[in-house]
Amino acid sequence: MHKTQNVITYGTFDLFHEGHVRLLERARSLGDRLIVGVTTDNYDAARGKLNVEQTLMERIENVRRSGLADEVLIEEYEGQKINDIQQYEVDIFAIGSDWEGKFDYLSEYCDVVYLERTKGVSSTLLRSQGTDLIEIGIVGAGRIAERFVSESLFVSGVHVEGVFSRTRERTIDFAERHSLEIAAKSYEELLESCNAIYVATPHTSHYKYAKAALSAGKHVLCEKPITLASSETDELYQLASDRSLVLIEAVKTAYAPGFQRMVALAKSGSIGQVRSVEATFTKLVSGGREMERDGGSILELSSYPLLAILKVLGLNYDEISAMSYKGQTGVDLFSKIDLIYPHAIASARVGIGVKSEGDLVISGTKGYLYAPAPWWKTEHCELRFEDSRENRNFYFKFDGDGLRYEIAEFATMIKNSTFQTYKLSPAESKAITEIQQVALSNARRFGASIESVKV
Repeated sequence: MHKTQNVITYGTFDLFHEGHVRLLERARSLGDRLIVGVTTDNYDAARGKLNVEQTLMERIENVRRSGLADEVLIEEYEGQKINDIQQYEVDIFAIGSDWEGKFDYLSEYCDVVYLERTKGVSSTLLRSQGTDLIEIGIVGAGRIAERFVSESLFVSGVHVEGVFSRTRERTIDFAERHSLEIAAKSYEELLESCNAIYVATPHTSHYKYAKAALSAGKHVLCEKPITLASSETDELYQLASDRSLVLIEAVKTAYAPGFQRMVALAKSGSIGQVRSVEATFTKLVSGGREMERDGGSILELSSYPLLAILKVLGLNYDEISAMSYKGQTGVDLFSKIDLIYPHAIASARVGIGVKSEGDLVISGTKGYLYAPAPWWKTEHCELRFEDSRENRNFYFKFDGDGLRYEIAEFATMIKNSTFQTYKLSPAESKAITEIQQVALSNARRFGASIESVKV
């Protein structure tokens, strides 16, 4: 007697489209009966899924209307898959290949099948259906681009369409490994295939690629530093404004909920008037692009501590001074940037060849805020006072690598036709560029006199 083969799959199924249909069809073909789990809003939030637009009931109805599910479940908590598989005597667990390896632990209970993604489904077919999809092209195929593709899976309504890099072999390899439809032979081809661009190239080329994309009418999410000159940053934001396009700098910390709450705590008056901000970010790097002439500690890392300083103390600094320790190649391996305000002082310390305690201390007239490393992935901070019994701890959520937060903000701005965000304003991006430019131009080696630069 034939035993019924039960297949189960899970998903958010937001803005149900032909790609979802294809996935369910392929899952159903593996057995006799298909069970589909639809995630709740709370579980989506808990696992870091952002920008889900439809309600749970709408998403369940999407699946039911497809006629492909014999039964629809609600997935509410971490670990539920194990219980569902046992309760419903599931033989096969099926999921898209984007998640390959993540669910291997379920092989103890049933067969695990990763279904190859059908190229072009989430783009061509969705366009024909009129779905409001943000199609992103990536320029650059390095480590940050790899993480970007993975993190984009956690943001509803976006799809990475294709990639272009300077090396053809690397472009093809990247596209194949991530099942992207387009392995562009030129940047122009990539621009034609999408409505938004993520710039993830070496620092010196950010301006060129961002300007070309904006000129072609594409929204731009540009890796930090957005440019190497304040005049170029001004030009890009003006071009975006003139063309009613979204342009934001990809400093992931700025868009993380925990960082925003931490800044609000510091400025709420709980620690009194802020008189000092000290922010440190170091990591040891033995080679690679960070150690090349267009790398260095200032360009690689200073965006994070400068962001914290500007968010807490504002843009009205009076003086910038900097000191750097440089290696034999002339690359700054450790740097200290000081800002003087009318009412406060600030210091940003960054290093790629020197290791230090990477904490954030915001000092006030009543107490201070302390955030341990990695404060740029904000999960915890503490308000500390003279009387330690008054100390308070705060804990925040930070999912994955954090890139999903900047992707979600980028997508939301495009969908809502909002061209500036308080999370990282054009003025703040311009200030970061200016400070970095001054620091690079005027930093003194250890042991030399430090000169202040009036601004």
